[in-house]
Amino acid sequence: MNYAHFIRDMGKGREGARDLTRDEARQLFGAMLDGGVPELELGAIVTALRLKGESIDEMLGFSAALNERHYSLRRPSGRPRPIVLPSYNGARKSINLTPLLALLLQRYGVPVLVHGLIEGYGRVTAAQVFREFERMPCVSVAQGQRALDESGLAVLPLSAISPGLNNLLLLRSRLGLRNSAHALVKMLDPFRGEGVLVAAATHPGYLDLMRGMIGARGLRGLLLRATEGEPYANPRRRPRIEYLHDGTTEILFEAEHDNLKASNLPESCDAKTTADWTRKVLAGEIGLPSPMANQLACCLFASGYTGDFNHAKAIVAVEGPGKATHWRGA
Repeated sequence: MNYAHFIRDMGKGREGARDLTRDEARQLFGAMLDGGVPELELGAIVTALRLKGESIDEMLGFSAALNERHYSLRRPSGRPRPIVLPSYNGARKSINLTPLLALLLQRYGVPVLVHGLIEGYGRVTAAQVFREFERMPCVSVAQGQRALDESGLAVLPLSAISPGLNNLLLLRSRLGLRNSAHALVKMLDPFRGEGVLVAAATHPGYLDLMRGMIGARGLRGLLLRATEGEPYANPRRRPRIEYLHDGTTEILFEAEHDNLKASNLPESCDAKTTADWTRKVLAGEIGLPSPMANQLACCLFASGYTGDFNHAKAIVAVEGPGKATHWRGA
């Protein structure tokens, strides 16, 4: 494949650059995932895309290439739809509550896949918090499937799902720039449409991109503003939460504009402090922040745990994190 014309067309800046067609994007990203692009050209391609910005057709083409190559997981039989939590940013300012959301859903009998990076490069990752619970990352997709079937929760590194995408993600440490892989990992559904993707981003433009991609791909997803890049609702101020499915968008909760006190949050965000606080919430000793309770209800509804959203909210309000019961069918 000749990469020079791709680089030339995309490298003319925002005003002069040409977007790739969906098929061109699929072919190019396929070569990138396969490791077939020489290093010089690869660096030029990811830099040009970063400067130009990706179109939705390009991202759909990239996603099509990824779907042809990543390993898949199966929805556990007789269970609600799995919730997919992409965890790639980690916590820097406050505690990482992605593990809390996953453990709450597991208590309700909703299968949960947390996929992401193991090391946080100075941030506290979900995997590091899970280690405090003696829940180690799975080493393969097969092991992840067994964990889902047996316990309802799997923590899986990206390298096990898509080695090629993982390699592209690691380019950031060499180039100093994010690339298209950083957006794609948050749209990765290893269940191929059988899961519910919790899609979260900080910038409004990426939220619009995710909304368009979920609709175009026919996926089910919960869309919200990320907390430090992680897929949980900010415990101090609930973001808008949208439920995208079957070509429609439901606004389950509008955004709150005033900060909550949330005085029970710890000041430190290291893995041990986070795990200790999480245990107290799970035991009912500390109240679950209302934005997290709202997100939990959204997940129960979207997964099919219950077919009525008001019922989902009532379940969370009555049973709470310390009294969750396993799925009894919608």
